[in-house]
Parts: sequence; structure tokens; C-alpha cells
Amino acid sequence: MSTTVSFRMDEQLKKDFEKTCSMLGMNVTTAITMFALKMTREQRIPFEVSIDPFYSEKNMKYLEKVTNDIDSGKAKLTEHELIEEAE
Repeated sequence: MSTTVSFRMDEQLKKDFEKTCSMLGMNVTTAITMFALKMTREQRIPFEVSIDPFYSEKNMKYLEKVTNDIDSGKAKLTEHELIEEAE
């Protein structure tokens, strides 16, 4: 027996998700069912979920200190050449 599950998703994300599923030879229902089966079997989210380390408490405190040093004149700013990354 099967049931219907509905949820809201950003429209562009849905289109991109459908396209990716299609490129993999499946539809959205199959992809979500695979995710649910794997999560149920493993009793965990089957991929790493993390927050960008840029926004960590430690880094935010560091950036605040640097900003305060710049604002108070403590920091010595020097001009340098722009370094471009190769693509």
C-alpha cells in the first residue's frame, strides 16, 4: 500500500531537482523514496549536514576583533597586488 506525501519547495529548486533526477534516469518520487529508505535503514541522515565554518562562533569573534582593530586604528593596513586564481 502506498500513500501520498506533499510538501512545499522553492520552485526553481524543484525544477533543478527534477532535471537532476531525470539525468540520473529516475523521477522525483523514486529519488525521495530512495532517501527515505536509506535514512530509515541507517537511522541517520545519509549525508553530512554542516554549517559553513565561515559563520562559526570562533570566526565571527575573530572578524569582530579585526573590524574593531581597523575602526580603532590599531590595525596596520598595507596595499598589495591582487592575486587572481586560475580557473
